[in-house]
Amino acid sequence: MSNAVSALNGASFEGYVTVTDMGPAGMITLRGDLGSAAIKKAIGMAVPAPLKITSKGENSVAWMSPDELLALCPYEVADETAAKMTKALGKAHSLVANVSDARALIRLEGADVREVLAKLTPADVAAMQPGDLRRSRLAQIPAAFWLTDDETAYVICFRSVAKYTFDLLTTVAAPSSKLAPT
Repeated sequence: MSNAVSALNGASFEGYVTVTDMGPAGMITLRGDLGSAAIKKAIGMAVPAPLKITSKGENSVAWMSPDELLALCPYEVADETAAKMTKALGKAHSLVANVSDARALIRLEGADVREVLAKLTPADVAAMQPGDLRRSRLAQIPAAFWLTDDETAYVICFRSVAKYTFDLLTTVAAPSSKLAPT
């Protein structure tokens, strides 16, 4: 079996916000009736409210749409986790897909993470609180992003646009790109 390689090979950038490739991450799309007991059993934690992400240990579950969740887990257990979810769902109308190799995960760290995101997305980043998630766009590409605290954000994008996303983020996080105080 070959080793998993991230789309960005561990790239990192130090600007007024640090931009870091998080390497391979387990990501599992789960579609179905989010109010069902089967979904709750499959994810092993409470279903997040709309526009939220919840965490338990190394695992997180993000609300992506009225019938879709994205489960995040260590890459090494993504296949096993997806199989357990499928089994827990039984005959419930649902879909479980391991999308780990089709996505990239990037971390932003610094006091101005909201400013960096606000330069690229139409979403109201200033109003976001830790645990809030948005599925929007960054410049011309679809992305999901959330805050874990006031100085840390994560971005998920398609692997095929990971380099473009990283370059966008590093451009707007460069010290010369910082907005002047108002």
